[in-house]
Amino acid sequence: MESSSSSIELQKLVEAIKVSEVVEGRAELIAKLADLHLSEQSDVKSLVESLNCLLNKTVLLVAAKYLDSDISGCLSEFLSLGTKASIWCGKHLKMTVMSTEDSPEEEHCGLFYQLLLDFLSFSASSVSSMTRYSIMTDKASTEVVEKFILEQLNLTKDAISEIKNIDSIGREVLKAAQAIIDAVIRLCKEYIEVVNPEFSAAKLENNENGMDCEQACVMNHITNITTVAVEKLLELGILAANDGGSLVAILNVSWKGLVTLLQLVKGKLPVKVKVADIIVTLVSLVNSSLKWAAEAWSSSPKDTVSVTEARRIFVPMKFYLINAVKISSLYPCQVYMVYRDLTLCVLMISTFKLLMSHEKLMKNVSEVMTELLEKTSMDLLSSLLNSTDLKQEFKYELLDWLFFDDCGSDSVNENPVSRWRITSIHDIFSVSCEAMPRSRVLLLGQAALFSSFLRYSFDLEEDVKLLIAGKLGWFMNIIIDEEVYSSILVSQIPVLYVSGKTVELTWESMFSALLHALKTFMIVVSSTLAWDELVSFLVKNFLHPHFLCSEFIMELWCFLVRHAELELVNGIIVELCALMKLVASQESVFVPDSNLRKMARSVCMLLSFSTTSVVDCVYSSVVGDDRSQLSSVLYAALLLEGFPLNLLSQNMRSIAKEKIISDYFGFIDTFDDKSLTVSSSEHWFPVFALFASLQSLQVTISDIDMKTFKFLVAIVCGYRNSVDKLKKEACCKLLNQTLGIISNLSHLYASEEMEEVILELHNLFVSGPVASDTLLYQCKPGLAVFLAGLSNMGMSETDNSAKSSAVWELYHMLLRERHWAFVHLSISAFGYFAARTNCNQLWRFVPQDAALSYDLVSGNDASEERFMSEFKAFLEKEMALPVIAAGSENRGLLNEGLVLKEKVQKVTNNIDAARCDSMEIGDENQSNKRRKLPEGINKGVELLQDGLKVISDSLTQWQPNHIESAELHEKFLTYFSSLENVISHLLVLSGGG
Repeated sequence: MESSSSSIELQKLVEAIKVSEVVEGRAELIAKLADLHLSEQSDVKSLVESLNCLLNKTVLLVAAKYLDSDISGCLSEFLSLGTKASIWCGKHLKMTVMSTEDSPEEEHCGLFYQLLLDFLSFSASSVSSMTRYSIMTDKASTEVVEKFILEQLNLTKDAISEIKNIDSIGREVLKAAQAIIDAVIRLCKEYIEVVNPEFSAAKLENNENGMDCEQACVMNHITNITTVAVEKLLELGILAANDGGSLVAILNVSWKGLVTLLQLVKGKLPVKVKVADIIVTLVSLVNSSLKWAAEAWSSSPKDTVSVTEARRIFVPMKFYLINAVKISSLYPCQVYMVYRDLTLCVLMISTFKLLMSHEKLMKNVSEVMTELLEKTSMDLLSSLLNSTDLKQEFKYELLDWLFFDDCGSDSVNENPVSRWRITSIHDIFSVSCEAMPRSRVLLLGQAALFSSFLRYSFDLEEDVKLLIAGKLGWFMNIIIDEEVYSSILVSQIPVLYVSGKTVELTWESMFSALLHALKTFMIVVSSTLAWDELVSFLVKNFLHPHFLCSEFIMELWCFLVRHAELELVNGIIVELCALMKLVASQESVFVPDSNLRKMARSVCMLLSFSTTSVVDCVYSSVVGDDRSQLSSVLYAALLLEGFPLNLLSQNMRSIAKEKIISDYFGFIDTFDDKSLTVSSSEHWFPVFALFASLQSLQVTISDIDMKTFKFLVAIVCGYRNSVDKLKKEACCKLLNQTLGIISNLSHLYASEEMEEVILELHNLFVSGPVASDTLLYQCKPGLAVFLAGLSNMGMSETDNSAKSSAVWELYHMLLRERHWAFVHLSISAFGYFAARTNCNQLWRFVPQDAALSYDLVSGNDASEERFMSEFKAFLEKEMALPVIAAGSENRGLLNEGLVLKEKVQKVTNNIDAARCDSMEIGDENQSNKRRKLPEGINKGVELLQDGLKVISDSLTQWQPNHIESAELHEKFLTYFSSLENVISHLLVLSGGG
């Protein structure tokens, strides 16, 4: 009876509401509806239909009363009410905000904002209630549901966008909005779980497997709801991101919800949203945040950026990147469509981080970026590269775009835009996707990013490791660039090391970081297909012409030798020795930059990390019983490059020592004037061998006796008495080596014969008639180390000591040299001597016109105080730990890097030209005969030779007596040396060499 009476009362109230024309009266009638207790769904349906006439607090209370009851029969009516109400609220929200700006009406605004808040709560409850009922299948109902979801999210977005204008209830609105978003996401989850896994997204589109109309309708309905949810969550995520940080909760729930829905529909439902656009949006949010930070921090460069401030900027960026990584992992093929945007974003981060590490006030920024963004940005690229859905050619294209090898391009014909280098932090954000590969602005970022690929290579799949190994050649080319070169040498960067759960961030040189990354990659690929590619790379670059590249290559070879299995190491050394035989020639032994010496230098370095058995094996294979010329050449080259004799077994070391000493004594015992006329330097090798091996062998006085002094005096006399240039050159080479031998044998300085040696050297270099010979410059490196060793000898400090006076004047002569190389040699020698000698009157060793006494501006004003200041600075620099800092020296390193780059390009061009010539000769089957040149050319070359001899004789007689004349003399020597090289080449070409 109660139910029947409630139904009758309901009908009366509904009719009354319909005919009521007064708003207040209609509201009173609606309020009476709340007192009814309806159980029949038809009654509830009638009640909801009557509520559609207006919206107020009472309507919401009445409607909310029945949300928890069974409304399955009238769900559409409830949702229609919610749709109309949300549209109404959206319109009135805009009107209220606009009216408030013109003429605030606090009472009206308060009532509406409260009504808005109540409806948002009702909306969240309505969406939540939908999960209790089965999915509607008729078209009319599905359209109602889809419209309802769309309008609730629209209103949610509108409310959030006006949150600053409704500050009085802003916090409550945010909570209600978050509840709506959560409810929509839960609803989509419930609906997606209903989808039969047998009916995939592809089958839905193609209507396969006999899917009936109802099943197709359900899947289309769920797809539409999910699509709307994803689109609106994207808009909400962008809105929250652009707000500046006050909408963290909305930012978090919207983006996480979006990713969750994309994950749930993967493979089940067709995604009607453009995933690529979502990724571009996330990347844009990262880029805009980074740009904003750059502008903000560059405007106040005097303030140190705190860790807290840096984290406030970069934590949201990491959040965007993490979501991009998740989406990319789910839909790699769609994301690949915008790989250029991804790579540009990651390169911007890498470059920005590296530039911040150069600024003292931005150290915290660089550290926080390393901690938060380095690995995450790498994960973004790895999500594509590691995907099995992405074709190999696409992965190659991505890496090729990221690490585009343009370093070998002709700088003369190059597009000026591609040569544009970074001059300001803002330049990073001016690079477009299309210009990225050839742009030099992001060059440092490319190098740092490649290092990250190497460091995190354990996360990469096998095929990607192989692709990265193929890019190691690009890495060598990028190092050659002058900007990268200088940064590697001076930059300190933060590096993140992860070991289990332990994470440690340390600052280290960029060189060390790159080397560590290369070693890490070597370990990672040691048991993969990429290993052969890596070894091939190491072999191809074994003799790289750029010293920095060569340093990296040799460090990797040494690392391999230290840690690889003995069998592998033996195989490597054997192969390298075989290669060394191919480049061996008698003429190249005494040429330090020859391929033979480079190979020998590298082999000796590797042997220094090898076992005794390996060193013994190499020594035996080179020396052994083979007395051939090739064996002698290899033996000489290895000894000159520091063959580790101390690592030989005891028996083998004794044999080697005996051979070196016996060969040395055999040479000096038979030395005479005829020895200087031998054209081949191989004849003098015993002297070179002893000097080179003294560091490895322990030699006592019983081994090297006073014959060495006699030999040195004989060489000095031979030079002084000779007029033949070839003989003088031979004496210079022998004298330089012999001085080095004595400097390594400190006990020889205490012998009585030392005074005679010093006086002979004084006569040769200072007081004698040949003291001004330019050839003597070849001996001054040996003289410098010899003079440094005089600290082992007692000296008188009175003016009547001939030996002491000779030493002072020898130092005077050496310290007057103005060439930077000789300045360094002389000051190093004097510093070593001063720190160890018992002499108290060191001022006697320093001339008034020492090179370091002059000011750098005019070069004319000399003072003792300036010398002592420079000398003190030099000693402090030598004693101090090497602290690398980016600063004013960068410009010099940039110029140095440019010179080295041009040198490498010339070497490469010469090699390419030689290959082309070789191919042409092979194709044409030409003989090795020289082409006959016109007679005038040969005659002209002979005249040039005669003129060269005249100039040489004149230069030997020229004795500069003041500074200007000395400088002119030095310039003449420089140009004369160049002229000698040119004429010698012409002589060879003309067939006269």
